[in-house]
Amino acid sequence: MGTSLESAADEAERLRRCLNDLVSIMALPALWAGREPSQIVSTLLDTLRGMLRLTFVFARLPDPEGGPPTELVRMAEAAGGAAAARQISGSIDSSLGDAPAKWPSSARVVIGDADLSVASARLGIDGEIGIIVAGSHRLNFPDETERLLLDVAANQAAVGLQEARLLSEQTRRANESERQSRLIVDSIPGLVALLSPTGYIEMVNRPLLEYFGQTLEELRQWGTNGTVHPEDLPHVVEVFTRSITSGTPYEIVQRLRREDGIYRWIQNSGFPLRDTKGQIARWCVLLTDIDDRKRAEAALRQAYGHLAEAQRLSKTGSFITDLLADRRDWSEEAFRIFEFEPTTSITLHTIRGLVHPEDLPAYDAAYERAIEGVGFDMAFRIITSAGNLKHLHAVGHVMEEISGRPVFIGAIQDVTESKVAEEALNRVRSELTHVARVTTLSTLTASIAHEVNQPLSGIITNAGTCLRMLDANPPNIDGARETARRTIRDGNRASEVVTRLRALFSKKEFTPEPLDLNEATREVVTLSLSELQRNRMIVQSEFADDLPSISGDRVQLQQVVLNLLRNASDAMVGVHDRPRQLLIRTKREDPDRVRLTVRDAGIGLDRQTMDKLFDAFYTTKSDGMGIGLSISRSIIEKHGGRLWGEPNDGPGATFSFSIPCCARSVADAESAVKTS
Repeated sequence: MGTSLESAADEAERLRRCLNDLVSIMALPALWAGREPSQIVSTLLDTLRGMLRLTFVFARLPDPEGGPPTELVRMAEAAGGAAAARQISGSIDSSLGDAPAKWPSSARVVIGDADLSVASARLGIDGEIGIIVAGSHRLNFPDETERLLLDVAANQAAVGLQEARLLSEQTRRANESERQSRLIVDSIPGLVALLSPTGYIEMVNRPLLEYFGQTLEELRQWGTNGTVHPEDLPHVVEVFTRSITSGTPYEIVQRLRREDGIYRWIQNSGFPLRDTKGQIARWCVLLTDIDDRKRAEAALRQAYGHLAEAQRLSKTGSFITDLLADRRDWSEEAFRIFEFEPTTSITLHTIRGLVHPEDLPAYDAAYERAIEGVGFDMAFRIITSAGNLKHLHAVGHVMEEISGRPVFIGAIQDVTESKVAEEALNRVRSELTHVARVTTLSTLTASIAHEVNQPLSGIITNAGTCLRMLDANPPNIDGARETARRTIRDGNRASEVVTRLRALFSKKEFTPEPLDLNEATREVVTLSLSELQRNRMIVQSEFADDLPSISGDRVQLQQVVLNLLRNASDAMVGVHDRPRQLLIRTKREDPDRVRLTVRDAGIGLDRQTMDKLFDAFYTTKSDGMGIGLSISRSIIEKHGGRLWGEPNDGPGATFSFSIPCCARSVADAESAVKTS
């Protein structure tokens, strides 16, 4: 997720350490007291060669007395000698000229059979103290960081040489003793130790003694007295021994025991200090407490691990995207969602090639808006290279602007499972709705048959009468015409009954249309009337005259009304001590809403039962399925309304639903369909 950011952070940390080491080494003028400038520069060359991984590093120091200059060289393969220094010196002079003050800061130089990139840095403002030349086989040498380190090294060396010369002169004049050297070392900030060429601790400064709470003799036993953490000791001994033997600088990150007994992470850096013949005279050791940094790094790694695990569990990947530059930084989970290999180069073409063809127009439109700096929140499908169809939800907003280009940060989630589950749930809900409709209507078969039988009987009777009138002598034409009209009327009545029956039984999707709630309710009452009368129900209706039209699915709303009527009838079947009164009422609730109410005088419901009535599969009937009210509520909510029930002050209960009028209902209903 943060590869480029981590690389930049690592490079910055390396630069900080190198600068710190350079400043620390060259800021110890007391260590150079009495030593020749070549010794100081020799130590600097060793440090630079290791830090910058150089093929060679060369220094030329003019003789203050006018004699031949002193030239030193350090090469990658070996320390080199006078012959190597002369070869490199001659090659540099022939390529760059014999005036070091005019040498370019970087150039190409042929040394033997090698064509090298070199960079020079003057010691002093005009190179009056000397010059350093670093060479590498790398074509891009020096990069910005290496140039900075080389300039800092040259500056510190110049300062160190001047201060060392001055201090050496003062030391020679004053014949400073070892006690004065210790006082100076003790004044150095940080933890400093001086070792013999064989690694024996000769001197430490006071801050180091105070940090570890040990005497110098105790510190010399660091390998056996627990100063080094037991888990780190083998590695420390190996690296330290190899460095002392080879004469190369070392850097060890280890845990050392502080004076309070707590082990803390310490960065241990050692640099050899050479004499005039290039031999190691002493080792300078710098110890830096990095425990807080290590703990912060560990916490960061842990947090990243937790984030990666959370993304895996939630199937949510994160990304940072520069759209105009077509550069993307993705998390591991984002790669897994798209089924890309972690090494895949992510481009617009790569992603767009997976987008489902039907979703491409919406995807392209969102992309064009994002290029203009507009955030996005979109759902689309992809087909992976393995042929897997996935539903994705992506959101993003502008994190920053780089050179006028919007850089987005965002997340993308694989919602395939929830989408598939939602579709399955919708299918089951549709099936349950149809089952409830068929189950409810099965009880009305007798009433419907009766309704159909009446007009059919009328048709037969009228047809017979018509024939007799036509057979009379003379034929009764007017009477026959009238009976024919009655036949047509009864035929239309039968057709309407069948049409309503087929509509209620049909498995039709939600289709909003303008309708009169009073008229739709009357049709349901007409279909149910025979059944209600057989159960000795006293049906009363109060339909508001000023009821505005609504927009909705006629069949679904009639199903809700039918369900409420049947529930009211069932609630009063066992009532024998009072009239079985059923009231159905419509009224205008607000300027933009209408309400339908069904009130019964049945057994009633308590408040606790009322809270559960609309739960799927909860029923108070011995033969009930418990889906009627649940489906009815779903239908009303699709129409932008609500359905509720409440016990009456007297016997029975009242169920009501409220839905928007036509102007508002159309928008609400269509919105409900889209989100369902």
